[in-house]
Order: sequence, then C-alpha cells, then structure tokens
Amino acid sequence: MKLPLMSRARPAKTARCRQTLTFILLASTLLTGTTAFAAVDDATLLKLIAQVEALTEKVNRLEQRDKELREENVALRKVASTPAPVNDKLVWAERVKINGDFRYRYENIDDAAKSQDRNRSRIRARIDAQAQVTDDWLVGLGLASGDDDPVSTNQTLGEGGSSKNINIDQAYFDWSGIAHTHVIGGKFKTPFHRPGDNGLVWDDDYRPEGLAMTYANGMFFANGAFLYLESDDKAGAQDAESIWGTQLGLNTALSATTRLLFGLSYYNIPVAGSKPFFSGAAFGNSLVTDGANMVYANDYEQVELFAELAFGVAGLPASVFADWVQNQDADDNDTGWAIGTKLGAAKNPGSWQLGYTYQDLEADAVYGLITDSDFGGGGTNSKGHLIKATYAVDNNVALALAYYMNEVGDLETDFDRLQIDLKFKY
Repeated sequence: MKLPLMSRARPAKTARCRQTLTFILLASTLLTGTTAFAAVDDATLLKLIAQVEALTEKVNRLEQRDKELREENVALRKVASTPAPVNDKLVWAERVKINGDFRYRYENIDDAAKSQDRNRSRIRARIDAQAQVTDDWLVGLGLASGDDDPVSTNQTLGEGGSSKNINIDQAYFDWSGIAHTHVIGGKFKTPFHRPGDNGLVWDDDYRPEGLAMTYANGMFFANGAFLYLESDDKAGAQDAESIWGTQLGLNTALSATTRLLFGLSYYNIPVAGSKPFFSGAAFGNSLVTDGANMVYANDYEQVELFAELAFGVAGLPASVFADWVQNQDADDNDTGWAIGTKLGAAKNPGSWQLGYTYQDLEADAVYGLITDSDFGGGGTNSKGHLIKATYAVDNNVALALAYYMNEVGDLETDFDRLQIDLKFKY
C-alpha cells in the first residue's frame, strides 16, 4: 500500500517525533500478533498518520513560542543593564535627608526664692535638613522654635495664641574626606562628648559657632574646636572673644557586654574683663565692677576628667558615669562634679528607661552660659538630684518625666522642677 507524501519537509525534531511514533506503532503491532496486524486497515493507518501530523504541528508551534520567549528574555536583559535616564529632581531628593522632633511639655517650678509656684505649657519643634553635596561634603540646616536663648528652643504657649518664632538652630558644613574624621564649620551641635548625656559642661541644646574637628575610629576618639562667643571686633561692639578646646578619649570593650569609656578635656574661655555676652546675664558666674560695667571676674581654663561604664543587668542595658571639672583660673568656687546611672532603653514600644544623677557645680567651675539650662534653674552655683523616667508609647513616641530637687546659690535655696514631656521623632 502506498502512503500519502508529506506536503513539505519537517524540522529535525518533527522527523524524530514521527520516527518515535512509527516505532511505537510497529512495536505494538509485533506484540499484538499477526491477528491484530491484519485488523489494521488503510483507514486506521491514515487516521494514525493524521494524528501524527497534528502532533507535529503542535510541536512546531511550541518550538516557535519557545524561540520567541528566548528572544524576549534577551531583550529584557539588555533593557535591565541599560542605565535609566537621569532624573535631576529625583537625584536631588536622594541627596537630601530630613528629620526632626516635636515635644509638648508641662512644667511646674517651685522656687523658694519666689512667692509662688510657676506652671506653664511649652512646645519645642525642630527640623533638620542635610544635603550630601558630594561624597565628602555635607551641608546642614536646622530650624527650631523659641527665641534667641543660646541654650533653649522651648516656646511657652500663651499671649492669646500669638504666632511663635522660628530661628536658625544649625547651619554648617561637614567635610569627611579623611577616614574617621569630620571637619565642621558654622553653627552646629557640640562636637565634644558629654558623659552620660549630662550637661555639667555643655547643655544639649547649645549650638556652638566656629570650626571643629572630630576623629573616632571605634576605640580612640579626639575632638577639637575653635568657637566664637563674639566674632565681630568692630568699634563699640562687645569684645571679640572665643572658646577653644580639645578632648581625648578611649572607648574599649572589657567583655562581650561591657564597655568602658574615659577621657580628658581642656577648654580655654578667656572672658575675664568682658561683659556677659547674652542679655547681660552671668548665669551664676562671678562678676566684678569695671567702671559702669559688670564684667567677668575670671577666665575659664576648665580641665575635665570623665568615665562611663556600660553593661547589662537582667537582660537590660545599664550604665554609670562620673564627670569632674575644675577651673584652673579661679581661686575658689572652682570645682564641679556629677555622678549618675541609667537602666533600660526606651526604644521599642513598651520599653522604658530610668535614670538618676547627683550634681554639684560651684559658681566658677564652668562657664555658666553653656552649662545645663534646667538644673538649678540654669547656670552654675547649684547642687542636688535629678530623677528621670521614659516610657516608649509607640515607635518614635515617648512619654518622659524629669524631677529636679536642687539647692541654688550661696544660701542653698530650694529649687524643685517637674517636667512631663510627650516626645515625637520623625
């Protein structure tokens, strides 16, 4: 019997498929015997051939689709490897980082030197922007509520709901072209380490102005700065005066859970004979009469020694610190010190932290303008206790309490201050 011819040649895979099917048919025929072979007539054989043709056509379509998918995959890889068009606006946005915080505070002050307690509500709002100009150069700008107080950005609510002030809190450049090193200029956060985050020497809100350099390689750190109290020496202006200081320290691991940090600082503030630089206030420092003016009696050549120990207690982070400072220029009332401890960390929702500090700061131990603005009502010549507690209400939301039990001045007048804060970070 003569079989019909194919209309055209098939690809190699189609031929192999046909050969396979033919082999199966022949094998089936041999296995079923002569009787089964006789039963296969021309019509059945033609039907089988038609099925093979249909199967072959399906295989051809699948091969064609596979080829198309492979070509599409190659094209997609080329697109993925081609840099996307640069969007200048997007690149600019990626170089700028913005963060800030907001605090709502209730405050009660019981000052035995005043006739009645003081109650007030206050806010503090701050926002900072940092632009990475190049890999090595960063520029920062920070705005904050409050007035021009050097050590506070709090704004008391009231005056009939009047508009509140916004001021430049920070404006600086930061160059990091050398490993582990930053060179900073303008108005910025203090570059010096504050033991236990305490304000014995530097208030946390003070923003020094001038030039600074910091170095930290994980174990050793060194900080230095030349800062202005007044940079303009034009005729009739306040005397041009500055601060320069240096700090050296070591931060080392004693065990897997224990670290020891200690260091030495020296600050030179040559203000003797100068009038106070902000609102005529001495902030506890000694003044003497010079003609019609009241001027500083001493320079402030401050030597500081400090140490911190961080460890764990019952699975909680804990730390203790000690800070000691002495003014080498003053003849008396020249020493200050603080010790304190913390337990816990108010970071994740439901976590908490407790803290305690005892501080004794004599009148001319440090330059009063830049020390803690809350302890003893601000400035020097005070001593006493500080208790703090913080509870993390949610991510970046915390409720905090601070209670100061202090004695102020030569008469050691009682001064108590309660602060309840609701704090937000973003």
